[in-house]
Parts: sequence; structure tokens; C-alpha cells
Amino acid sequence: MTSIVRTLRSVLRFRRFGIDPTEVRLSRAANVSDLRRIARRRLPRGVFDYIDGAAEDELTAARNAAAFRNVEFRPRVLRNVDKIDTSASLLGQPLAFPLVLAPTGFTRMVEPQGELAVARAADRAGLPYTLSTMGTRSIEEVAAVSGGRKWFQVYVWRDRGLVKEMLERAAAAAYEAIVITVDVPVLGSRERDVRRGFTLPPKMGLDTIIDGALHLGWTWSFVRSEPIAFSNVVNRSETDESDPVSLADYVNSQFDAALSWDDIAWFRSIWDGPIVLKGIQTVEDARLAADAGVEAIALSNHGGRQLDGAPPALELVGPVAEAVGGRVEIICDGGIQRGSDIVKAVSLGARACMAGRAYLYALGAGGERGVDHVLRQLHEGVRRTMALTGATSIDNLTPDIVHWRDRTGP
Repeated sequence: MTSIVRTLRSVLRFRRFGIDPTEVRLSRAANVSDLRRIARRRLPRGVFDYIDGAAEDELTAARNAAAFRNVEFRPRVLRNVDKIDTSASLLGQPLAFPLVLAPTGFTRMVEPQGELAVARAADRAGLPYTLSTMGTRSIEEVAAVSGGRKWFQVYVWRDRGLVKEMLERAAAAAYEAIVITVDVPVLGSRERDVRRGFTLPPKMGLDTIIDGALHLGWTWSFVRSEPIAFSNVVNRSETDESDPVSLADYVNSQFDAALSWDDIAWFRSIWDGPIVLKGIQTVEDARLAADAGVEAIALSNHGGRQLDGAPPALELVGPVAEAVGGRVEIICDGGIQRGSDIVKAVSLGARACMAGRAYLYALGAGGERGVDHVLRQLHEGVRRTMALTGATSIDNLTPDIVHWRDRTGP
């Protein structure tokens, strides 16, 4: 009997008993898909579908992720990968690894700290955080909690005075770059939101009340927090900031269908720092962006939330890199779920990637610690993939270590 006990003790190790529910949840999340599953369970369905959903049949959103599965590695061996350097640079400044946190609107709907939690996590991870014009924390609030790299995303709105005012505030708060979103002359048709009757801000109904009762943790946090608003556009004379519905109507009326390349010159006249154009979806427009003198472009279909049937960003990386050469830096936005995805995009010619849903799932699953968790996973995924492909630095990530298997997606 004693011999049996000694044998069992030699092979058995008991897991440490966890009493922190957030820590327990995150310890079981091995990847972004796991975080998505946890967030789906913890968030009201309307909230989850808002961050998870896309336009119309959601084909483009699915193809964004599928594109990465159609790229295979050509790993090289016996390369001495004892030391791996994942650091990169973008817009002349350092990155811990090639990732930028994308702008997302209404982030406090997922978790009360919202943009503040994400900005702090990005700072700790050594990555830029992009605050959305539609953010629920202001330019100044985010700057107060993060000494890291900060970008500000802006739409070309009808009220140019408001846009100029926001850019002046961003400059005063030491935001490094602006990201001009150019694929929203009108809003896409997000049919999940229509089916659920979901609006921004949410309107209360019996279904909302039932959904809230089924997600008491989220509801309790939500009702104890201050009201949610589009923090960067309150105090406008045209709106009543005490009325979120009026504010939302004002914001939705601002998208300018007359948006054109001439507007980029206007932005250059009022902003001294780097400009990133987000929403480039063809080689032809990438060339025009380079001709316009912007510093970077984000190949992006808005996470599939605008035009269903738009091309996956990853499929554009190689052709655009060949077309624009070194004239602009290329960011691949859409479908990032693993560190290996980042390695694939950089190998094809991107300077870095953008991710939004990945950190929103993490925020929904575990708050700020969830964002820390997913950024660590992505970083480690980049490091591990580099080692397994024989690359010891980001400069080693070249097209010869990847190839397209096929391009037949869903």
C-alpha cells in the first residue's frame, strides 16, 4: 500500500484551488475562440451580437478569419532560435510585437471601464491603442490613464468644426497619429442588430429586461456605472447631452456621403502628425493613398460590418505591398485570432496588424485582466510561431516562409 501511495504521489499534482472567478475563467481560455465563448455566456445577447456581428449574411467577416487558414508556413529548421526578438516599429516608433489595438465604439457597453481598461492593457503590453470617435471615454480620460502610444480614430463628418476640435484635443493630449476611417460614407446593414431590435444607446423592452435578468453580473455592473454616452461629442450645442438618444441621432446624421480624396488634404492641413487611412480595399486605392502622402494604410473591411462581399484584408496584403513598395506602411486589419495570424500577415508584407473583436471578447470575458490575457497570448503566439518557422526577428518574416494553399473560403 505504501508503495502504491508513493507511486501515485510521484505522478499526481493537484491544481491550485482558485477562488477568484475571473482568474478561473481566464485560466481556461486557451485562445480567442475560448474568450469569445465565455463572453457570449456572460454578456446579454444584444450586446454580444453587437460586437460579434457583421453586415448582412456576414460572409466577409467569416472570410476574414478563413483567409488566415488558407496560408501555410514553410518552416525552416536548424536555425538556432534560442533568442527570439518580436519587437517591431510602426510610424517610426517601437512595438513589442506587430499589433495595434483597433478602434471600437461603445466599449463601455461590454465592461464599465471600457476604453480605459483597454488603453491601460495596451500600455502595459507596449502596443498602440486607438480610441474611437464613437468611444465612451473621452480623449482626455484615456490620456490620463495611459502613458503609452495612443492613436485617435476619426470619421469624416459633416461638421468639420467638430472634427477639427477633436483633433486639436487629441494633439493637446499627445496622441501620436490619427486614423481616418474611409469606408463609412453610410452605415452598413447589420442584420443581427435589426433582428434583436438593438440600437445605440439600447432601448428598453421586455426582452431587454429578461436578458438583463439572465446576466445579473453584467447588469449589476451596468446599473452601478455612470450613464454611457459618446464622450467625445458631448457638449455640442446641437445636442442635449442629458439625452443619449438625441446624441446618437446627431452622431448618426454626421456620416458624410460626400467623402472624397480632397478631404485627406484638409486633414493634412490641420494635423501635423502621422495619418493612417483605414478602410483601403483595393490596390488602386492603396496607390492613391500613397500618392496622397499618408504615412500608413490599414487594409480593412471594417470587420465585415460595412460591405458584405468586400475582400479579406489578408488577400490584399501581398498585392498592395508589391504596388506601393515602401511608400506607405501597411496594416492588416480583420480576422486576427492567433499570434500565428500576425506572423502570416507580416510575412506577406504587412508592417503590423490591427485587432478589435479579440480584445472585446477578452474584455467581456474578464475585464481588464482579460485584455492583458489575450495580449499575452497573442504575443506568445508570435514568439512561438517565429521559433517554429526558424525566424529570430521580425525582419526574418518574408514571403518565402509562407504560401497560399487555396483561396476558397466560406
